[in-house]
Amino acid sequence: MTSIGTRLYTWMHGEFVGEDEQGNRYFRSRRGRLHGRKRRWVVYDGPVEASRVPPEWHAWLHRMVDSPPAADRPRYPWQLPHEPNLTGTPEAYRPPGHDFAGGRRAAATGDYEAWTPER
Repeated sequence: MTSIGTRLYTWMHGEFVGEDEQGNRYFRSRRGRLHGRKRRWVVYDGPVEASRVPPEWHAWLHRMVDSPPAADRPRYPWQLPHEPNLTGTPEAYRPPGHDFAGGRRAAATGDYEAWTPER
């Protein structure tokens, strides 16, 4: 949930720039400049979690690109939809053998040879 201070600051000083597919809204300052540049920020729709910002908006927020991403920009077949970091949630990746994924590891195959230093 966005704080009342952030909402008030956004209402008074923010210029709406765009919205991503998760509903996060992106703003820049209308007038004032900080160190010669307009301030940029995001107002999250849901939990405030930085990993919920898609890469194209991350690039804009951190001034890697000058213009905000266009909604009609084509996506390449190799580009996957953005997923937030799921660490610490029930949807987190759990490799085979993890306690929460059954707890049974595959049997050793015997192809491992321990290293021992030469004397």
